[in-house]
Amino acid sequence: MLVALFVCLFTTAPKAQSIAELNTLRRINPNNPNSAVWNNLSNTSKYISVGVPVGYFVAGLMHDDKALKQKAAYTAAAILLNTASTTLLKNVIKRERPYNSYTGIFPDKIESDYAFPSGHTSSAFATATSLAIATKKWYVAVPAFAWSAGVGYSRIYLGQHYPSDVIMGALVGSSSALICHWATKQLAKRNKIKTLQIK
Repeated sequence: MLVALFVCLFTTAPKAQSIAELNTLRRINPNNPNSAVWNNLSNTSKYISVGVPVGYFVAGLMHDDKALKQKAAYTAAAILLNTASTTLLKNVIKRERPYNSYTGIFPDKIESDYAFPSGHTSSAFATATSLAIATKKWYVAVPAFAWSAGVGYSRIYLGQHYPSDVIMGALVGSSSALICHWATKQLAKRNKIKTLQIK
């Protein structure tokens, strides 16, 4: 999975500032992107990403529920892995924000960090994928992914990212959740084997 992610990364990154992609960004990004709807949706990424594991943990404490505490740990691990991966990629690729490289792009505000991949989008998709895996309920997964897709769109609308930044953010976030889910299952298997050996 990690190999596929990095292959995708290095095949996408050089094409990220193509004319077609730049035109797509310009079509989505308005002259005055200070929209309360898209700004607020964009900002929900960091709050919900923190709120979900904290909510699981608090609920686990209140009900003395080990499963909820485990979901809190898994979700928090996915978000931490995502944050580390996103930060690493931003500082390795060092792609400038689109408004720093081209005219005709209007950001809602000036950001100081790099663009690739989108951190808001990766956090949203890490959270949505974690929720989908943890709950296994379509009525949780569908709104969660709709919200994360909306966050991704908002980052283009607000002039902060190229579409490929958002696509890679979605891949990094989802992959982080899947990797942590796989690691959690492997750890549970090892613990089960150890318990059986002790018995």
